[in-house]
Amino acid sequence: MKLEDFLRVSDFDAYLVHANSHHSPDMYYVTGFLAVDAFTYLHAGGDILLVSSMEKSRAGKESGITDVRSTSDYGLMDELKWHKDGGVAYCKVLTRLLKEEGCNVIAVPRDFPLFFSECLKAEGFKITSVKSPISRLRENKTKYEIQAITAIQRTCEQAVAQAIDVIRSARISDGELIQNDIPLTAEAVRAAIHHSLMDHNCEADDTIVACGPGSADPHWQGSGVLTAHQPIVLDVFPRHIVSRYYCDMSRTVVKGEPDPRIVEMHSAVVEAQETAFGLIRPGVNGSDVHQAVCDTLTEAGFQVGDEEGFIHSTGHGVGLEVHEKPGLSLQDVELEVGNVVTVEPGLYYKDVGGVRVEDIVVVTDGGCKNLTILDKNLQL
Repeated sequence: MKLEDFLRVSDFDAYLVHANSHHSPDMYYVTGFLAVDAFTYLHAGGDILLVSSMEKSRAGKESGITDVRSTSDYGLMDELKWHKDGGVAYCKVLTRLLKEEGCNVIAVPRDFPLFFSECLKAEGFKITSVKSPISRLRENKTKYEIQAITAIQRTCEQAVAQAIDVIRSARISDGELIQNDIPLTAEAVRAAIHHSLMDHNCEADDTIVACGPGSADPHWQGSGVLTAHQPIVLDVFPRHIVSRYYCDMSRTVVKGEPDPRIVEMHSAVVEAQETAFGLIRPGVNGSDVHQAVCDTLTEAGFQVGDEEGFIHSTGHGVGLEVHEKPGLSLQDVELEVGNVVTVEPGLYYKDVGGVRVEDIVVVTDGGCKNLTILDKNLQL
């Protein structure tokens, strides 16, 4: 549903957003303008961008919006001199803008500044916080977005492949992995991944290189010397600095002889992933995909629970956020063409560790296309 359709169906005059686009994917998506300072977007029949006078020229060149206005056009400096309060002054500017556009009944996102909402209500506007219609628009990726996600996925795969090569080339001494005559650590492998990503204009936070029983905690980043014969979970979710899009991928590897139980876990996880691939298509409920993954793992002899076994959802959307809608989980959601979602079943047991394999797919007319091509070999 387009924004104008959302306004018409919901009987709103306008949709108003105030945020900085470095931290608000909705703001970046709808404006295409990247700025660290908060600015305003108004949709009231057409798109209006309200920025500082300093940013007006750049916004006009870089944003996808033709109607770019300056806070100076609405007397911001005079209001600052009068009120001595930046927040109050900006609210006066917003008041003038909304009145000029004939807006009275206004929808705002749930993270809209409370102070601004209270000020505008005091000016007589009816303000209602709503679930973001822009976030809903972001769920269905365009051809450009799919290309952007695919491109960073290739960069991620290259970085992970290099990390796996480092692990593979390490020698085993007293149960530890040794590289260049020093113990190979999770920190060193993580640094190798990050350096590779940085060389291709990508950045990543919270990259996971988790070895041994500690990998049974799905979000443990990992630390210390990597050990032989133990699962090493690699989970990398970088963002491209220019396009701002994310990808997400996990692989589990073992240098040496893996515990037979880890081998069984890995086989079951890959099978469960294939089950999901076979079900994902337009019109399918994401919760049904998740349940099928649970059933596959249960039939393979593994539990689905809160503390051990399969303990998280099957997948989530990826785009301008690494975790966005739609999801493959207990919640009902109908998959649509253009959805980009992860498929990441995993198994976790405190005595042996964790196994997770994660690919990213796009929903197509006839099913889904896997955007991930890196192999899933367990033993190195």
